Amino acid sequence: MGLVVKEVKSRKELREFIKFPDRLYSGNEFYVPALHSDVFRTLSQYKNPAFEFCNAKYWLAYQNGEVVGRVAGIINERYNEKHNIKYVRFGWLDFVDDKKVLVALFQTVRRWGISQNMEYLNGPLGFSSFDPSGILIEGFDKMPSSFSHYNYSYYSVLIEELGFKKEVDWVEYSVKIPNAVPLKFTQGAAIVKKRYNLNSAVLKSKKDILKYSDELFALLDQEYKDIYAYSELSKEQRKKLIGQFVAILNPEYVSIIVDASDNVIAFGITVPSLSKALQKAKGKLFPKGFLYIRNALKKNDTIDTLLIAIKKKYHNKGVNGLIFNDLMSAYIKNGIVSLETTRELEDNLKVNNLWNKFEYRQHKRSRCYIKQL
Repeated sequence: MGLVVKEVKSRKELREFIKFPDRLYSGNEFYVPALHSDVFRTLSQYKNPAFEFCNAKYWLAYQNGEVVGRVAGIINERYNEKHNIKYVRFGWLDFVDDKKVLVALFQTVRRWGISQNMEYLNGPLGFSSFDPSGILIEGFDKMPSSFSHYNYSYYSVLIEELGFKKEVDWVEYSVKIPNAVPLKFTQGAAIVKKRYNLNSAVLKSKKDILKYSDELFALLDQEYKDIYAYSELSKEQRKKLIGQFVAILNPEYVSIIVDASDNVIAFGITVPSLSKALQKAKGKLFPKGFLYIRNALKKNDTIDTLLIAIKKKYHNKGVNGLIFNDLMSAYIKNGIVSLETTRELEDNLKVNNLWNKFEYRQHKRSRCYIKQL
């Protein structure tokens, strides 16, 4: 039996789809397995509210009866309509080091895209910006952050050999936490608070964070709406994200800035790194996975950024300094020595320049590709 590509149609095949990377990267010290249950909820049309406006299919490549590759094809109709484009996305792409496998996977997605009247194939992207995106092209000897992912160096080589071109790059930084909050931060924060009548919301529990959730999502949609591949979140998507992330949030590592009327004008959300805990969990919460994650949330020396947003009215007014003043104080108190950023667009200078005030290095880069069908 030679190379064949089959559409995923059963729960058993979906489990194979989800678990294939665990076998492909077995023994790799930098691979961080996603929780299988989380991936299942994302890929299930009955669990993921993005299917309200997305269409998707999944395929597995088999060589002599053994799985050697996987890929998802996704059409985000809302995003396409908003930007007046006809893109079919590819995502969850993994494959052995064999160009024939990659060709077979892409040909399958291409045929489906053409049947749906699409014009371009781009990715890796998921249903939303909270799904895995990009092919790692730099930083193969670095641990991914909690919600990034890892791939072998041959991925980009073979993809580019097939004529795919760069559409955007994301970069990641490693930032050293200082031993004390710089005086210019504390003084600057005091000045900005007084000048614009702002305050840091008092966050003593997760409930304190949740009471601002509607405003946080509204601000996120407003400030991210023009960022590459971002889709505004539906009510059900917001509920899903709250359920996914609230368990790992520590109020000390969240900063919410409010005006005199207690309206949210900015926020920064970070979490202790779960990468090593997820490696130990091996994709499973039970029997011990949840313990590894719980311990990582309590005792850690590395923090991962998740999101930062500042209301347009307050851009370039030092509000980011208020966020960092809050967070750095918590990091130093709790023994955090390193911060890992999530993937940021290389031309998003407003975010990239945030790290110039610290000792930092850009150490990872990922790429999104595009090709006409």
